[in-house]
Amino acid sequence: MNTQVQQQLLERQKEAIDTFISVQGSLFSGFEKLVDLNLKAIKSTIAEAADQTQQVAELKDPQEATSFVAAIAQPNAEKAVAYSQDVYAIMNDVSKELIKLTEEQVAESQKKMEEALEQFAKNAPTGSESAIALLKSSFATASNAYDSINKAAKQAAEVAQNNLAAATNATLKATENATKVAKTAAKTATTAAAK
Repeated sequence: MNTQVQQQLLERQKEAIDTFISVQGSLFSGFEKLVDLNLKAIKSTIAEAADQTQQVAELKDPQEATSFVAAIAQPNAEKAVAYSQDVYAIMNDVSKELIKLTEEQVAESQKKMEEALEQFAKNAPTGSESAIALLKSSFATASNAYDSINKAAKQAAEVAQNNLAAATNATLKATENATKVAKTAAKTATTAAAK
């Protein structure tokens, strides 16, 4: 095997290892962020549960209990939605990093393939022009297909993000409406009990 081929193989192996390390770094960073988010959420939930348990112990009648539950429903729903959004943001960031790495790899591969095709075309024997043209055409078609798939994937991610935002708004509105109904019912029950 000639030295140039050996050098190219070593270079490709180094590039593959560097890419693997970058991917692992992105995945680990996302995992680390998720662990941190979950620890904060657990700590906050435990503190809130202790506080709410104390408040429940001080309630005197069912109307107060209904008012209490209604009062904590909206903030709890907002916290759940915020947590979901944080998880989505972390996953989205990791996904973007991986897509960026992939795009860089594909761009580099395309560049090297174009260079190889040009080198092959320069050294090709006479009469092989149509075969070279076919190779170049096939490469261009593959590149265009990749670009189309990449654009479609980005559009799908955008649609998913818009759907998450719509679902979040719907959840918050539903919780807000349920809280209002529960508060009204509690006031009505308190007024009826006082008469």
